[in-house]
Amino acid sequence: MLREWLEELRPAVVLLSLLTLLTGLAYPLAMTGVAQVAFPAQASGSLIEKDGRVVGSRLIGQSFAEPGRFWGRLSATGPVAYAGEASSGSNLGPLAPALLDGARTRAAALREADPGNRSPIPVDLVTSSASGLDPEISPAAAEWQAPRVARARGVDEERILALVETHTRGRTLGILGEPRVNVLELNLALESLSPLPMGGRSLRNGG
Repeated sequence: MLREWLEELRPAVVLLSLLTLLTGLAYPLAMTGVAQVAFPAQASGSLIEKDGRVVGSRLIGQSFAEPGRFWGRLSATGPVAYAGEASSGSNLGPLAPALLDGARTRAAALREADPGNRSPIPVDLVTSSASGLDPEISPAAAEWQAPRVARARGVDEERILALVETHTRGRTLGILGEPRVNVLELNLALESLSPLPMGGRSLRNGG
């Protein structure tokens, strides 16, 4: 009886072992190798380097708070913002009081940072994305911040707007998604155009 049971069990064990090796080891290693050869930058995390040092990824946002830099979307991955291992949205419904309170708080901070700007605030500056990691904002959100950034940098606003336009990406394949601006890439270009005055931290130095 036991021998018959073992004979029936053996094919299942062998098949499980083979599938584990195939799908759990061989296939992932093969796909990793192909990705490293065909798409090395993407496979390594779409990292961005500045002066030989990694300063971030094109796929994950960062917190920027200084007036002389563009600010990205809110992150819902608290308590640490833009934490990749905690990627998620706030899961707050459109009628949730907490969602409205958070938007009001963010809007107040934006108005305080640029009290002379009375233009409507783009919605993506007061809400978080579904992932909580969004590295991009809309062109309108970047343009809304241009006056504040220009004053803090001591440069003409038109130069800032031109920089935003240069770093605006269109829809993928012309139809997918919306035009967007990568905040980290824009801030790095801004640093090259006009470094922050004394007291402002440089992105090259981890600021």
